[in-house]
This record gives sequence, C-alpha cells and structure tokens, in this order.
Amino acid sequence: MNTLQSGILVVDKPAGVTSHQVVGRVRRLMGTRKVGHAGTLDPMATGVLVIGVNRATRLLGHLSLRDKDYTATMRLGESTVTDDAEGDVTGTTDASGIDDAAILAAMARQTGEIQQVPTAVSAIKINGQRAYAKVRAGEDVVLQPRAVTVSRFEATETRRHDEMIDVDVEVTCSSGTYVRALARDVGADLGVGGHLTALRRTRIGPFDLSAACPDIFADDADAPAPMTMAEAARLSFPVVEVTDDQEAAIRVGRRVDMIVPADVTAMIAGTGEMLALYRPDGERRGQSRAICVLV
Repeated sequence: MNTLQSGILVVDKPAGVTSHQVVGRVRRLMGTRKVGHAGTLDPMATGVLVIGVNRATRLLGHLSLRDKDYTATMRLGESTVTDDAEGDVTGTTDASGIDDAAILAAMARQTGEIQQVPTAVSAIKINGQRAYAKVRAGEDVVLQPRAVTVSRFEATETRRHDEMIDVDVEVTCSSGTYVRALARDVGADLGVGGHLTALRRTRIGPFDLSAACPDIFADDADAPAPMTMAEAARLSFPVVEVTDDQEAAIRVGRRVDMIVPADVTAMIAGTGEMLALYRPDGERRGQSRAICVLV
C-alpha cells in the first residue's frame, strides 16, 4: 500500500482479540504505523470496529459519536466483577422465580434517556489512570453516572436453565452506553444480579457488517481496500462541495464566508477529495471555521 493512502475500514472483530490487536494487524497488512480505531470493543465482543488509516485517523473521534446497534445475551442470576463473562463471579442468586413480564419491565426501566453508571472495569480515566487499572490494583472504583440514551432494548429469546435465565436482546443506544451495564442494572433491578455472556456490535452510525472487509486475521489475508475519506464522510455527515477559491482557504484551515449546515460538516473539493470538517463560527456571523483539516 502507498503509505500516503488514507481511508476507513470496517472490521468484523473476532472474539478473543483486543481492539488494539486489530489495529496492530491492520498496521502490518497496510504497511503504515498511523492506524487507529473508533469505539473500543472488549476482547469478548465481536462485530463492527471502524478503523482509520493515515489521515483518516483524524475522523475517528467524530465517527465514534454515533448511535450503535448490538445483539447480546444477558445472564440473570449471576454477577461478575467486569459485568461480563470475562470477570470473576461475585455473586449468584436463584432467578428461576422471575417471569418474563418482570424481565421486560426491568428492561423497560433501562430504556430511553437514563443515567447510567459505567462499568468499573472500563477505559474511563480517573485522575489520569484507567478505571480498569485501578480495579486490577485492588482499588474500589465508583464512577459517576452519565446521561445516555437507549432507544431500543428488546428481548428476542429467553432460555431458562437451573437457577439462571439467559435473555437474548437487541440494543440501539447512544455513544457512551455500556451494554454490560444494562445487563448489570437489569439484574440488580430484579434482585438477582446479571452480566453479559455474549456481545456483538452490528452497526456504528452508517457503518454496519455489510461493509466489513475480508477476514484480516486469515493466514492468507491481503491488505484490505479502505473506503476513501470522502466516501466515509458522505455516509456520516452533511457535505458541502466547495469552489476552487474556497478550497484554497480550506486547505490551510482558514475561515470561509458561508454557514455550513451542521456542527460537523464535510468539505469536499470539486475533484471529490475530502478536505476538512467545518462548523459554523459562533464568533463571526456568516462564517464557518475548521474543526480539522485532512489534507
């Protein structure tokens, strides 16, 4: 690959690898060190991981702030330290007496605009240190609740075995939502505890599994072909096609005499090249200013 080539990849992350290992694999296949990802997936989780290559890494922070779809399995009757199957069990309670109506009611209480306490074993920083590092060091970690939106939280199948209940669910939620915490909080609401045994992300914003590149971990994997930044931008943001004069200003990050249509707007040259992201300028009427320049 030409190391100057930039673009976006959608990877279907397999279970058992970290998001950072996916980045490492893409670096080797693409022949460049400048690779990043949007929206971390835990090692247990599978599914959509959006990867930026070279200059497209500057887009990732904006692409990750989109709603997401997941399929998952909640296990009610057992709690773990990580709120998923990778953590040590911290408690078990007989859940066999809980009926489906009670489960659905508890899920409904975790739907809509809610205040969610992130799972303690997470990448959130506390005084400069990751929360998961503090937990692993034996510290008690209590994170502050944050506003998130769960627009869909539906049960698709319920399986009962012994004293536990497995519930397959589909979730649509805002950026920053922890599906592990949904399972934890449904279990806590029902008085029996809960955690996730499976999690698969099927979409981030406009990027879903249908756009996933071939298996990058296959022994014979070749360098995947990324979509261009302009293609990714047209899927993700409002787009303005600029004049040659405007292009010259945008290439050096100057303000332009126009009001772009959204707080994140893609500026595209007449050649089709993605130039920058702009937003309306709150200080100068009738102008817009650069968020990031990509050329």
